[in-house]
Formats: sequence, C-alpha cells, structure tokens
Amino acid sequence: MSAVIQRPSSVPAEVRSVALPTGLMQLKVDAGAFRLDDLIGFAARANAKRGFLFLSKVLGKHWPATPQAMRAIHVALAAQVPADLPGPVVFIAMAETAIGLGQGVFEAYLDAHPERTALFLHTSRYQVGDTPIIEFEEAHSHAPRQFLHMPTDARLRDLLLCARSLVLVDDEASTGNTFLNLTDACRALNPAIERVHLATITNFMGQAANDALSQRFGIAVTIGAALSGEYAFAAGQLQQAAAAAQLFEAHAERGASAAFGRLGVDRRLQLPTDLAARLGASIRAGERTLVLGTGEFMHMAFLLGRGLEQQGVDVALQSSTRSPILQWGAVGHALTFPDNYGEGVANFIYNVAPGQYDHVFICHETPPNAALQQFADAVGGRLFHFLSENNIEEIPVRRP
Repeated sequence: MSAVIQRPSSVPAEVRSVALPTGLMQLKVDAGAFRLDDLIGFAARANAKRGFLFLSKVLGKHWPATPQAMRAIHVALAAQVPADLPGPVVFIAMAETAIGLGQGVFEAYLDAHPERTALFLHTSRYQVGDTPIIEFEEAHSHAPRQFLHMPTDARLRDLLLCARSLVLVDDEASTGNTFLNLTDACRALNPAIERVHLATITNFMGQAANDALSQRFGIAVTIGAALSGEYAFAAGQLQQAAAAAQLFEAHAERGASAAFGRLGVDRRLQLPTDLAARLGASIRAGERTLVLGTGEFMHMAFLLGRGLEQQGVDVALQSSTRSPILQWGAVGHALTFPDNYGEGVANFIYNVAPGQYDHVFICHETPPNAALQQFADAVGGRLFHFLSENNIEEIPVRRP
C-alpha cells in the first residue's frame, strides 16, 4: 500500500534556506497551487524539542488572516478528501492550533457532500467534566498530552464507534508521529476503521515518507495538503521555554465548553448573525477590525469574522496561544498575559500591536475572569462570552 498525495501544478517548485536563531532550515517545496510565502512564514520556537515553526498565514492563529483566505484553504483541503472514503467518516482536528482549521474543513466537506454522514471532534488539553477520554501524545509539542472525548450523545457516540474512515486535520505534517498516535488510539477503540486521510496546510514529510504512510500506519492512508515538500533542520542553540505549557490536573474545571466540538457535532455551527449585524453597524468605513479567538476556542471567532466580512468590514482573525515563539522572523510583536483556562501557564498573542486595530472583539468560552480582563486591556478589546452559538453575552471590560 502507498499513500496518495494530490499536488496541483501551477506554482513552480523551489528550494529555500532559512537561518533561524535556533538553527538552519533547508526546505524543498514541490510545485503546487499556492505560493510558499502566501501560506507560511518562518519562526523560531522556545522549545528544546523543536526550535522552528512553520508559521501559517492562513490559519488564523499566530498571524492575522482574513476569513476569505481561511475559507479558501478549508475548501481546498476538503476537496482533497477522497470521494470514496467509506462512511461514516469522522473528522478530528488537533488541539490547539488546528481546531478552527479542522472544523472549517469539516464544514466545507459537508457543503460539498450533504448526503454523507460525518462527525467532527477536536482533541483538547482540557477535560470536560467526567466525560470519558482517550489520551495520546504529541511528542514534539511544548504541551504533549492530548485528549479525545467520547461523545455523550448516543447517536454521535455510535458514529465514532461505527466509523470506517478518519480524516485527521493539522496545520502541518513534518513527521506524522502525532497522526499515527491518534490513529492507533482510535483503532483501539474502533477496529472497524479501514481508511485514514490526513489533511494539512503544509506537508513537509517528503515523498518517501508519504509513500510509506500506509505501511507505517498498518492501514490505507492518503494525504492532501495545500503545500508539499520536505525539510531538514540543523539545530543550533535551542532555547528551553521559561515555564511549562501544560499543567494538567485530572477533572479540574477549566471552563472548557461541551457545546462546540469537544463532544462531537455532525452539522455546521451557526453563524452568530445577530452579533455580527450589531457589531458591524458600529464599524465605520476604513476602520480595521480584529476578531480574536482564545486558546482552543477558535471556530466561532472565524464564523463571527465571516459575518462581519459579509457586511464589508475590513476584518482579520487570530487567536491567543500557549505556544512560546521567539520574537523573530514572522513574529514581529508578542504580548504575554495569563491563561483564561486557569492552568497557570503563559498565553501569548503574536503580531498584534496595541492600537493597530480600531476594533478588537475577543471571543471566549470560559466564564469571565481576571485573565480575560487583562487580555482585553492588553489589546484594547471587548469580551464576548459564547454560551452557545447564538447565546452570547458581552462582558464589561474595566479599563485601568
């Protein structure tokens, strides 16, 4: 068995060498549909396990991205999911970075295949109540422990337990180890799984590794990406992060919601049209707007951004993150503030300077707390607590 990778051919192949503060990156990019510089920049990580980051410009995480550009990637990756995957199909997005990407790809897939039965789940680094979890490891990560919740709804649980195909979504693939670990965990739960498709913005594993995926996974594997190639990184002086990025306590209440994907959804989430209309009415022509997600809560921020974009608002999207990245290369500005999930780990927002935007709307799932107030103060933002897709309350921000 060999993996199949779809590679459109409109942008020529190229070779790139990038000197990072943490080492030297050598990159070979295959011909494809997207230009390298349109999709990613290069950043250096404060991580002794891996000193680099392919920093996506279309993910809406560490770099401001328009909803339109993000949607284009969602549609492109959904179009590469093989049409003959046996159903039910389960889409799983990787926390925290690719949660919004995965849900966007899932919804684009539903748009293209309304007749298919599919389930979306995203992994998490927080446990929702006493819901049973499946644990696996993202070995190179700054926060390696990940969890997949078992759906509590009987119908959605049956979809997971009866699934015959998995679509695993992450922003990049460089070794495939995390995909393999999650696949093994899912197949231990459901041995009927017979196909796996990997969907990534960038796939830098290289053709030899792509061809070996099915043998390595022990199951038929395909892979689709917006940009493909391979890399080599010669590590220099790697930096250790100043503090832990994950302090998991079993069953600790972190305010992680059950409503948006952790426990499974089989439909598109609703656009918060009322909130988008109300906010859009207050934005004047020429003003710049930023919608921010918080940590793992990303997709509703994207949907709010889409609603604003549809009204002609100049809007960009990003999210806070627990990933420590050095201020170099594709990271021109960094803000640090407390974790609104209450783990006591540092959170960051990159490439957002105070005063850069006329309006900043922060979307969060956790109850209001001092960390969110500090975040709002740091970026001059307003807070919106999403209790459900259309039950959203604005939290007053106390300015110093």
